[in-house]
Amino acid sequence: MFTNKTFVLTGASGGIGSEITKSLAEQGATLVLIGLNRNELDQLNQSIGGQHHIIEADISTTEGRDTIFQYCQQLNQGIDTLINNAGIGQFSLFQDMDDDHIAAIININLTSTILLSQKLLPILLSRPESHIINIGSILGSIGFPGSSVYCASKFGIRGFTEALRRELADTAVSVSYFAPRATNTAINNESVIAMNRELGTQMDNPEQVAKQFIRFINSSQSHYYLGWPEKLFVRINSVLPSIVDKSILKQLPIIKRYL
Repeated sequence: MFTNKTFVLTGASGGIGSEITKSLAEQGATLVLIGLNRNELDQLNQSIGGQHHIIEADISTTEGRDTIFQYCQQLNQGIDTLINNAGIGQFSLFQDMDDDHIAAIININLTSTILLSQKLLPILLSRPESHIINIGSILGSIGFPGSSVYCASKFGIRGFTEALRRELADTAVSVSYFAPRATNTAINNESVIAMNRELGTQMDNPEQVAKQFIRFINSSQSHYYLGWPEKLFVRINSVLPSIVDKSILKQLPIIKRYL
């Protein structure tokens, strides 16, 4: 289905990233896998077979983004889709966070994603048709206790996606937003998993997310939210946030017990 299409994927060796990699490879895509750990990328590449590419690079540095750009620029087939998936999580009280932790979340989840998209945009604009997909989160639409800075970064990604999509509407580059709900990966530690269990919050596994992701990119939708009742809460929060305020207030003692 994606034969002769090249996808660039950041955070490729992470929980969601590795499953998206496998699903895209099964669909015949050529992949440019980006991550921090060469061994993990090599193992992932070996597991999917085919002719793919590996870039060990840190998207949070100018040097890392330059390395990615230079590699993609020399690919004979060019690149068709950039999937901005790299990110780090948070589950902590805002008052307990130090400067470095706050800066790292904003830098990796938001600033670096924006800068990499800008860096690769000339290559994408040169293609007859291309795509930028930003991996957000349900928490990019609903502020949640213990995730204040993470929410800020994902709210930012959602706004960036919407504005860039409109800015590029008269070009061949489409821009879309994919928002998983809580997912059982390393980004969520044991406390988060235990809290979600007590709250009755469903967590998807990465394989489920990857299947939904393939369904999404085969559609014409500009944004896609996973999970029920999360989709409902996103809509309620946008028009009647006080209802969500009251719901979360009831949950707050449980949430703070795990923080």
